[in-house]
Amino acid sequence: MGAGVIKKGGGGGHRRRRRGTAAAMSEINVTPFVDVMLVLLIIFMVAAPMLTVGVPVELPKTAANALPTEQEEPLTVTLTADGLVMVMTTEVAPDELIPKLKAIAAERTSDKIFLRADGSLPYERVAQVMGALNAGGFTNLGLVTDAQGPSFGADGQD
Repeated sequence: MGAGVIKKGGGGGHRRRRRGTAAAMSEINVTPFVDVMLVLLIIFMVAAPMLTVGVPVELPKTAANALPTEQEEPLTVTLTADGLVMVMTTEVAPDELIPKLKAIAAERTSDKIFLRADGSLPYERVAQVMGALNAGGFTNLGLVTDAQGPSFGADGQD
């Protein structure tokens, strides 16, 4: 694994001894390094898909640009097609949403929150949750949509 010293000269059966000169060994064994790198690669390949918020919803498609990212992990509220309200990946009862958001807002430095809502939900339900987010102390609201969706022209038609 490390470098060693190889002695030159000094044959086997000679009666007269020559002084051997020492030369540094210039070979490095990279096999352990490659083994460790392959293990780390496998670990990251398995762990990377688990790092995203895992509540599946069918997001509406829009032509909006993406918001800039921040240092703190963004808080995400999701409305599923079933009508469930999820804060990150935890289900929250609708009557407990505002107190829970107030408790979360007290611990966070950012007032930014992302709302993910299934496209099949009526606008009234989305507006109610947006009001609850505002009442919970989050005034900087970002609506999460799929990019490259329909874009409306000047006359309002697709």
